Amino acid sequence: MKIGIAKETRPGEKRVAASVETVKKFIQLGFEVQIESGAGVSASITDKMLEGAGAKIVKTAKDALGDVDIALKVRKPTEDEIKLIKKGTVLVCLMEPFKDRALIDGIAAQGLTTFALEFVPRITRAQSMDVLSSQSNLSGYRAVLDAAYEFGRAFPMMMTAAGTIPPARALVMGAGVAGLQAIATARRLGAIVSATDVRPAAKEQVESLGATFVAVEDDEFKAAETSGGYAKEMSDEYKKKQADLIAETIKKQDMVITTALIPGRPAPVLVTEDMVKTMKPGSVIVDLAVEQGGNCPLSEPGKVVVKHGVTIIGHLDVASRIADDASLLYAKNLLNFVTPMVDKESKSLKINEEDEIIAASMITKDGKITDERVEALKAEGAGKTASAEEKKPAAKKAAPRKPAAKKPAAKAAADKTPASKAPASKADDSASAAPASDKTSS
Repeated sequence: MKIGIAKETRPGEKRVAASVETVKKFIQLGFEVQIESGAGVSASITDKMLEGAGAKIVKTAKDALGDVDIALKVRKPTEDEIKLIKKGTVLVCLMEPFKDRALIDGIAAQGLTTFALEFVPRITRAQSMDVLSSQSNLSGYRAVLDAAYEFGRAFPMMMTAAGTIPPARALVMGAGVAGLQAIATARRLGAIVSATDVRPAAKEQVESLGATFVAVEDDEFKAAETSGGYAKEMSDEYKKKQADLIAETIKKQDMVITTALIPGRPAPVLVTEDMVKTMKPGSVIVDLAVEQGGNCPLSEPGKVVVKHGVTIIGHLDVASRIADDASLLYAKNLLNFVTPMVDKESKSLKINEEDEIIAASMITKDGKITDERVEALKAEGAGKTASAEEKKPAAKKAAPRKPAAKKPAAKAAADKTPASKAPASKADDSASAAPASDKTSS
C-alpha cells in the first residue's frame, strides 16, 4: 500500500497533510509514504525530518501522487493535480463540497474514490477525525491575534502613574469552536468579552468562559439548532430583533470577530454598514466568514481595509496563518480517518461503505457522485460558485440568497447528520479551514 502527499499549490496555503508522527504511524500500518520535496517546509517540517521518519522524498507532484492507493491533501486538488492521480485512488482532503461542482465532476470522471472531510459526521467516534474543529480552534485563536495586531490600543486595563488605560471590549459573533477559542484568547489578553449565537446551547458555554451572552432569547431562539448541532437559519422577524440588539451592543465594542456560517449557504450578514458607521474610530472587525461571502458586507477577501474609520480584516485560509500547529493537527485527523480503512492482518485497504463515517463523507466513487447533497447542486446551480482565491473581486456579490432554491440541499445535509452527536461545543463556526467552512455553524 502506498500513500502519496504533494506540496499544496493553492495560493497562500502553507499547511501540509503529513507530520513526522503520522508518517511513522502510517508505516507501522503497512504503508509506503512518498512525499513531494518541500511539501512541509512552510509548516517547519523539512524533507530531512520526513525522510528520517521513513518517508520517501520524491521530486514532483506526479511522482508523489501518480501511483498510490491513497492521496492525502489539505485542499482539494486543482484540475492539473486531478490528472496526475490514477483511477481507483482514494482521495482524502477538504473538498469544499458545496463549491466548484465542475471540479467535483472532474474528480468523479477520473475514477477517484473521494472523501470530503467536511462531511465527517458529528458523532463521538469521529471526534478525532474532525478537521473542521481542529482547524477552527486555531482560526479563532489567530483571529484575536490579527485583531490585536491592527488594534491601536492595549487589551487589558492598565493602571499607571500617567493614568489608567481602560480594557478593550470585544464581541464574538458565533460561538462554535472558533468563536469559543476567540473568546478564551481575548479574555486571556485582558479584554471584556461578550458573544452571541443563535444556538441555545452556546449560552452556557460562553458564560463558562467568562463572557457575557447577547441574544434575543424567545421561543424561536430555543429551537434554533439542528439535530447535528448546527445553527438553523432564523426567520426575518428574529433576524430583525437580533440585529437591533446587536446594533446597540456593537456601538460599545472596540473589536468584533465574526464566525457565523450555515452549511451550504452564503454567510449571513451580521454586521451591516450602518453598524460599522456607529463603531468607534480605530475599532477592528475580523471576518472569519469572508470566504463564504462574509458576515460584514464591507470585508474584502484576502485584504485588510479601513471603512468608516474601522479596520476590517478579511484574511483567507486563517488556519494556514498558524501553519505549524494546523498541519500537525490536520495530519493527525487524517491518520485517524484512514486507520479504520486498513485491515491490520492483510495490510490492505478495506473500505466499509456501511460505516456511517464512510457513508457520510464519501462523495465520489466509480465515476459517479455518490452524495445526494453534492448531486443536488447540479439542479440548483449552487456548485458554480467560484472559490475565493479564484474569484476574489466578486466574492461579496457571489451567490445571491435564494432560500427556496437552496432548501433541498440544506435539508439533505441536516437529514443525513446522525442524531447521535458529539457535544455541541464541537460545532465548527469559521472559515478557518479555509474552504472547509461549508460544514460550519453560526
